[in-house]
Amino acid sequence: MATARPARKSGSPGRPGYDLESLLSVAVAVFNDRGYDGTSMEVLAQRLGITKSSIYHHVSGKSELLELALSRALDALFAVTTEEKATSGRYIDRLEYLVRRSVEVLAAELPYVTLLLRVHGNTTVERRALARRREFDAFVSDLVVAAANEGDLRPGIDPALTSRLVFGTVNSLIEWYRPRTGGSVSDLADAVVQLLFDGLRRT
Repeated sequence: MATARPARKSGSPGRPGYDLESLLSVAVAVFNDRGYDGTSMEVLAQRLGITKSSIYHHVSGKSELLELALSRALDALFAVTTEEKATSGRYIDRLEYLVRRSVEVLAAELPYVTLLLRVHGNTTVERRALARRREFDAFVSDLVVAAANEGDLRPGIDPALTSRLVFGTVNSLIEWYRPRTGGSVSDLADAVVQLLFDGLRRT
């Protein structure tokens, strides 16, 4: 799979203070506001207050901006799957850890995860991102099945349905969570984990 170019810094964008990182941040906000298909390079330039040529100094076009943004969200989520507590111990504990950390990633990378969850596969970049999302979903599903096999899920719970419900709940946070809504990210993660796993764990 093709990978996005690494972030670059430059001291000579169209307006002082705009490097690739800050340009990407604004582009993601516009994509989330107007939709990727409804955003042109002209719109991005107007929002940034720079020329289109200044944007092209950093990226080849809006497709690369999209790829960089989606990769940022996906890389953060996949990084969690390699952490020690996601790869060792009982599977129900791994699943709980993955859910908790996914909430933290969503809070830390909210605009990027929001964009990821709203793509529909209309472009090659989006289809690659959706394929990676399916890989992450498969990792979650495997944890749920393994937890069921270890006898840690309540009897009668469908692992496939459980996997969808668990991350459907986590993903729904993009619709209302804002960093300034009150309470810490840790409190939010605690609430999600308690809500989900009090009902999942076999007592």
